[in-house]
Parts: sequence; C-alpha cells; structure tokens
Amino acid sequence: MSTRMFRAMRVGAAGAVGVLALTSCFSPPASDDSEDRARVAMLLPPRSGLSQFSDDAFKLSRWSTAETLINLDDLGEAQPGLATAWNRVDDHRWSFDIRPDVAFHNGAPLDADAVVTALTAATEAAPKPRILDGVELTILAEDDDTVSVTTASVDPLLPQRLSSPQLAILAPVAYRGDGPVDPIGNGTGPFVLTSVDGTSSAALNRNEDYWGEKAKLAGIDVDFVPDGTARAASLRNGTTDVVEAIPVSQAAMVDQELVHEVPMPRTNTLYLNTANGVFADPAMRAAARESVDKERLVEQVYEGRADAANGLLGPALPWASDRPERVETPGGDAAGKRITLATFTDRTELPEVAVLLQQELEARGFVVEQVVREYQFIETDALEGRFDAFILSRATVLDSGDPVAYMYSDFACEGSFNISQFCDPQVDAALAAASATEPGADRRAAILDAEKLILEKDAAIPMLHERVIQGESTGIADVARDPRERTLITNQTTVE
Repeated sequence: MSTRMFRAMRVGAAGAVGVLALTSCFSPPASDDSEDRARVAMLLPPRSGLSQFSDDAFKLSRWSTAETLINLDDLGEAQPGLATAWNRVDDHRWSFDIRPDVAFHNGAPLDADAVVTALTAATEAAPKPRILDGVELTILAEDDDTVSVTTASVDPLLPQRLSSPQLAILAPVAYRGDGPVDPIGNGTGPFVLTSVDGTSSAALNRNEDYWGEKAKLAGIDVDFVPDGTARAASLRNGTTDVVEAIPVSQAAMVDQELVHEVPMPRTNTLYLNTANGVFADPAMRAAARESVDKERLVEQVYEGRADAANGLLGPALPWASDRPERVETPGGDAAGKRITLATFTDRTELPEVAVLLQQELEARGFVVEQVVREYQFIETDALEGRFDAFILSRATVLDSGDPVAYMYSDFACEGSFNISQFCDPQVDAALAAASATEPGADRRAAILDAEKLILEKDAAIPMLHERVIQGESTGIADVARDPRERTLITNQTTVE
C-alpha cells in the first residue's frame, strides 16, 4: 500500500471505539487540502490567549509563525534571524541590522520602527517576559534598517536573549489596545496563524509570501490535548501526525517506530516554600531532601526514561557534571509537621511523582495533603506561595540557551517565577556575577557556583532530568526534535 493510500485510509483503519473516544478531543482540518496539512496534538492549552509574553510564545515558535531577531544553533551560539548582523558598539550598546524585504502576515513591512515597537512592548509588559528578569533595555531606531539596544547593565548574552520566543517580532498592530498581544495574522514566519478556538484548537496556513524558503506543508491543524492517554491514542489510531509529548506510561503501547526520545534540559524539581510554613526552617527543607528517593522515581514513574538529578542542570548540558562539591544541611525531626504538596495534571507523570513523594515524606514523619489541578488553575496559587511544596517540570535553558535566566527567574529575590519564595543576597550576587561574565569556561563556572549556593539552601530539590517522548506518524517527515522546545513544525516538514 502506498503512503498516500495509507493517509487516506488511516482513520478508517483505526479501531472504531478508539476513534469515537477521541472525537471530542480533535478538530477537523481547517481546509479540504488535508493531505498536505500536519495534524498536531499539543500538551498544554494556551495559558494567556497566546500572548507572546507568556509561555504561549513557545507555541507560536513551534508552529513557525512568530520569529525572533536571533536564532540559536545546537551549541547555543547566536545566528541570524530577522536580524542579519549585529555588533557590540560598547559595553552597554548593541546594533542590529534588520533583514530587508520581510513583510508581516498582514502585509505591513518589517522595519526598525516595528522592531522597536515589539521589543519596547516586551519591556513594558506586566509581568515581563522571564528572559527580561533583572534586565533593563532601551530600544531605538538608528535608521529604517538598524536598531540599537542599550542595556542598563553589562549583558554579554544580549543576542542570545533576543532569541527567546517571548521576544518575537510581531506587527505593530498586535500591540495596540489594553488587551493581550494578538498574534493572529501578525507574525513573519512560514505559517500564518489564522484562528484560535480558545483552549481547544488553532489553525495555520502556509505563508505564500514568506521571505525565506516557502513551507512544504499547506498548513497545520493543532489540538490542545492535556490528556496524555488521548494524545498517545491519537497517534496509535492515526488521527494525529505529531504528538508533542507522549507520557512515559503510554510509550510502550505505541509502535516504537513512531516514538522518538529527545534529551531535554528539563528538570523535575520539588520547590519548597522558604518564606512561610514548615519549610521556612532550613532543617525541615533538608529533611524533605533526605526523603526523596530519586532512583525510585526514575524507575517506577519514568520507567527508566529519565536521569536521576545531581543538580538543577542535567546531562543535556554535559559541562554541568563538573560541579563543585556542596555542603548539605542535616535534616531535622519532621514528625507531625503538616505540609501541602501540590502539582498539576497536564504532565501525566507529575501526579504519580506526587504519590511516591507523599509516601516518602510521610515515612520521614511529615503529614502530607496533596493538591492536584490543571496547570492553568494552580499556577497563580503556586506563585503566590500558597503551598508548602510544589512539583514542577521546569526547562532550564529554554529562553537564551543559557541557564542564568532560568536561575534568576526561579531563585533571585526579584525573580518572576519564584515558587520557592526564595531570597538570598549571596545567591543574588552570584547570579549577577554569572550574568555579567562573558560566554565560555568562566561563565560556566560562575553558573555552577550559583547553583551550589541555591542547592545548599535547599530552596529546591532537583529530582530527575526528563526526556521528552515525541510521537510522529509514518506519514510525516522532517519534524524538528528540539531539546529547547522552540521548533516542531518547520518549512521543511512534509506529509506523504
């Protein structure tokens, strides 16, 4: 049977019960040209109406609809994007040449003023994109094709910072009004975002006027499917071409030819509330650390498809294994100490991790109450410190290819994602030193020094480093397998 015949028959060939069970989860194609469209099941629904200043920006990036001034290569080095060249004028000021002959999806031209509008909007957003935590930028148009970016502090990683999907350049009209940024029809990428149905689905069509190589697909049909069992079943049944993340518990039930493990700079971490409650006591945080059996979690929950953590940064960053020794506080008597342990359902493994952690903490003497919800209903409470402990799957180099931004966001006094409510002047100073250090061996050593201080305070307990399990049907080719979770469907992706 030809591949094209397979694509025509794949839904009919699936078991009727499985297809019916998934009907409510998956949307019909956005056009009749379905053979040339990729059907994608995403893990998380939009959290902020696809606003680029939230984590939703990574969806826009993975769909190749929003683009940044800078791209990163596999080593994290800066490469041209919507900027063709740049130079460091002095310690604080950089100059970027804007790519000529680029149009936004709405037909407006990309020029220096458009770039100024987009980046200035990011600096004024509340909250700011996390890549701008602790960073002050002034953006000015030097002429129609050149933008200068001035940093209040020395920032040797500014080009890498501008590669963050949260700093994508959308058309100026996207930033008008008091509501969220509007990405529909306002990007520059090879696919045009045409519609979004709340937290259910999205559709994109090929950009026929793309400045680069035109996409080989006619479009992308996206469904947001938090239920991991449903995502895996859609791959087995042939109703989806790409599954963003197959839960470990489902991976063995899928044809292994369709399963691709991607090592991730992502750490499953137990954040402890250092400001209030039981874990304001360092001895109790140490007791929690001593309770965690990392190898047990890897084997029983992740079925060996993960790595036990020795720090915040994992094997996706091989240099992190050369970390300095740290001094650990001994744990105190936890008998009768009542704590709330929270996590979310969107990543299927996390509630299972919570069950094992509860057992281990209770064996130490803690009295544990679990709180488990969908992420969109628990994030605010977590950030406001309403739990004693929170289990989070956290990407560590997502934004800049460098872990400093993640560490500042999560562990600096002014960090915007400080679930641990952690504030330590010594750690702040170490993070500032790492941030100011030029790329290379010295910067890596400074990063590991900051990690050492954070871990010695037990603000967070890194448990394991994940590998994402990406599903791809036999009818699709050239899907990106990106450890940074920035790319997925590209202009090179094809269906047959």
